Amino acid sequence: MSETIAFLGLGAMGAPMASNLAAAGFALRVWNRSPARAEPFAAAGATVCASPAEAVRGARFVVSMVADDEATREVMLGPDGVVAAAAPGTTIVDSSTNSPAMSREVARAAVARGLAHLDAPVSGSIAQASGRELVFMVGGPQHAFDAARPLFDAMGRMARRMGDSGAGSTIKLVNNMLSGTMSAAIAEAMSVALAAGLEPAAVQAILSEGAAGSRLTRTKIPKMAARDFSPQFQLGLMEKDLRYFLALAQEVDRPVPVASLVRTQLQAARRAGLGTQDVSAIFVYTAGGG
Repeated sequence: MSETIAFLGLGAMGAPMASNLAAAGFALRVWNRSPARAEPFAAAGATVCASPAEAVRGARFVVSMVADDEATREVMLGPDGVVAAAAPGTTIVDSSTNSPAMSREVARAAVARGLAHLDAPVSGSIAQASGRELVFMVGGPQHAFDAARPLFDAMGRMARRMGDSGAGSTIKLVNNMLSGTMSAAIAEAMSVALAAGLEPAAVQAILSEGAAGSRLTRTKIPKMAARDFSPQFQLGLMEKDLRYFLALAQEVDRPVPVASLVRTQLQAARRAGLGTQDVSAIFVYTAGGG
């Protein structure tokens, strides 16, 4: 492959995604707010750039993986951003978890300059990003989705076009509402199970085989039992996603009392200093310190 990709955001998720693109033969032009994170890519032959605008020069595709709406606005719509600098015909693949409104705003600005835009957030955390097991949920035009298919194949195991602009961001918030809610429920279950004297490995074995068994029961129960909250997905980011979900629910006039409660719990845990730890650290808040 000879296509050049500008990759913006080399954090916990972005770095392995970019590495998988390089392994698939794409040429990379990379940018990260903290330059140190780009050093391993420079050593591997990628071009390290000083701004998003510089990164998109000569790139056929742009992949962005930043934290939130605020970061996306700066990276995409700022004076040194992608939309102002990219050449017509460039396809933007934004894998950040943004609000649907933000995705649609960037898409409108991109289309006005002759660019294609896909909101393409992912399901999966660091292990899935490293193992090319991400699931991409995509909003945007079919032709752009088809053009970006080789990128999705290089970074994940599945990509599904959900509809027009904003549809990928919408289903991502629905997905993370379920993930956050399940994490909170698992924390409650573990708090009671451990207080009752049950052995953690046995609890995990049974709950993972029950009706609620999932990747979360397999990965979060051991972290709660060991009080190992090294981040796979930061609690603060999950709280942000629940906040975006509540705004979406208000926009479409739907009651979401369970999500509202879970967001309040996550907010309290973040304010207690747990925001940079794994979302499983909600167990500390739930169990009153464990």
